[in-house]
Amino acid sequence: MAGLALAMAFIMAAPDAAFASFDEAINSATAPIASAIGAIVFFKIPVFGAQLPLVVLWLVVGAVFFTIRMGFVNIWGFKHAIELVRGDYANPKDAGEVSHFQALATAVSGTVGIGNIGGVAVAVTVGGPGATFWLIMAGFLGMSTKFVECTLGVKYRNENPDGSVSGGPMYYLRKGFAERGMDGFGKFMGAFYAIGIFIGAMGIGNMFQSNQAYVQLNNVAGGALDGLGWLVGIIMAGIVYLVIVGGIKSIARVTEKIVPFMAIFYMVFALIVIAMNGSAIPEAIGNIFTGAMTGEGVAGGALGALIIGFQRAVFSNEAGIGSASIAHSAVRTNEPVTEGVVSLLEPFIDTIVICTITALVIGTTAVAHPGFAGDATGIAMTSAAFETQISWFPIPLALAGMLFAFSTMISWSYYGLKGWSYLFGEAPKLQLIYKLLFCFFVALGCTVQLGPILDISDALVFLICVPNILGLYILSPIVKKELDSYFARVKSGEIQKFK
Repeated sequence: MAGLALAMAFIMAAPDAAFASFDEAINSATAPIASAIGAIVFFKIPVFGAQLPLVVLWLVVGAVFFTIRMGFVNIWGFKHAIELVRGDYANPKDAGEVSHFQALATAVSGTVGIGNIGGVAVAVTVGGPGATFWLIMAGFLGMSTKFVECTLGVKYRNENPDGSVSGGPMYYLRKGFAERGMDGFGKFMGAFYAIGIFIGAMGIGNMFQSNQAYVQLNNVAGGALDGLGWLVGIIMAGIVYLVIVGGIKSIARVTEKIVPFMAIFYMVFALIVIAMNGSAIPEAIGNIFTGAMTGEGVAGGALGALIIGFQRAVFSNEAGIGSASIAHSAVRTNEPVTEGVVSLLEPFIDTIVICTITALVIGTTAVAHPGFAGDATGIAMTSAAFETQISWFPIPLALAGMLFAFSTMISWSYYGLKGWSYLFGEAPKLQLIYKLLFCFFVALGCTVQLGPILDISDALVFLICVPNILGLYILSPIVKKELDSYFARVKSGEIQKFK
């Protein structure tokens, strides 16, 4: 704790002018690097007037393949996923650290973030109402990708002597490729992924979230917190530290409570707005389907709407990135498929439910109150939609946004920790150093604007989907074998319920 206090003291002592010059120096040094990496990772090709990012195509093609290869498990596995989350098949003697529900809550908290509020607004603005349809389709397909990567996360995890576990793409890439005689390649892929997830955790999983939480809080306060980002950052860092210092069990205890609350809290206010725009619902839904097929007013037409919708869904639920499998691999189970099945619920909750409700808030408001947003985009547009009905509705929206940001930070702290420990070892002192470093960046995110650094982080997170999806392709026969074996044993009664 002394290290955290020292880091916070540095932030308090540094004047605003020093932060400004620090920003400028870092931005100048990293902007060319960010531009070069972004140009490679998000390289786009023109397709009938639309710009298609190859990384999105890579993820979507993978999702289609896994959906077909696994026999549409995202449909028929849904009922069993609910049973597993309820604990019907939970054996307390199985190896692992958290329950199915806690693992799901932790993974959902890592994906349900600012993008569910502001990112959807961007998708609708750029891709039109039709982007919502393709966003839902991408969420549906992404369920299968999650199933594959989370099944592998449990199958190839490390079970440590102290009862803790470590899993995720780093481990199944290394071990899976080694089984196929590509030991050196597997080690390289695992290390590459670990570096990417560590940097991503510090950027989009940390600094971006704390920065947006501060901005929202300051907006609700009417600018009263101008110049006090350091104070908000210190408080936020302290709260995050109290949660993450206890490891995945502590994180899971928080996420299992905060995730259901924040999701229901947000949806209640969103559904109120939709209900108050009740007469506009039929037209808003019609616009979604019409826009999906025609893409009126969108560059590239229907294809443009499709690209924007798929891109936003991929950025939202992270299917194919592999990050969620790190949380899911900590589950108490001896059957890898069980957590793969549970993970089906994650894109469903994140994209099909929460993102769709956000899109309907905006869509119904646009029909009932044309031009309601003015020049506002992103989360400001969503806030404007809430405000059209009741003037104080942006306040609960800001609270929901802060909860989304906080939950994302604590989950991504665990993802980054597993990347760090994969590279440097599981020693408690090394883990403590990481946690203090993570909290320092939480506070820093409220104080400085490191644009290019965040761009690099964002790009690296999507770059690691390349080795991850490649690994999923190669290891998919193992997952299919596990899938068939598990459900055959469930059907025969060999695997029985514990409740």
